[in-house]
Amino acid sequence: MKEMKPSASLAPVVGANPLPRTEVTKKVWDYIKKHNLQDAANRRMINADDKLKAVFGGKAQVSMFEMTKLISDHLS
Repeated sequence: MKEMKPSASLAPVVGANPLPRTEVTKKVWDYIKKHNLQDAANRRMINADDKLKAVFGGKAQVSMFEMTKLISDHLS
C-alpha cells in the first residue's frame, strides 16, 4: 500500500514519517485507546484532546466514521 505523509497537525499523533493509510488509522486508534478518548456512553464517538482537535477541525467530538474522513484530509 502506498505510503502517505501525515500533515503537521496529524504528525504529533502518528509521527512525521510516511505511512500506509492502514497504519495511520491503526496508530490513531492506539492513541485513542491509550488516552481513553472513546466516549463512555456511546463507544462510536471519539472525544478529542488538544492534539486530535487540530486533526478534527476544532471539533470536540466526532463519530468513528467522520474521523476516518477527517484523517484522510491530513494525508498527502
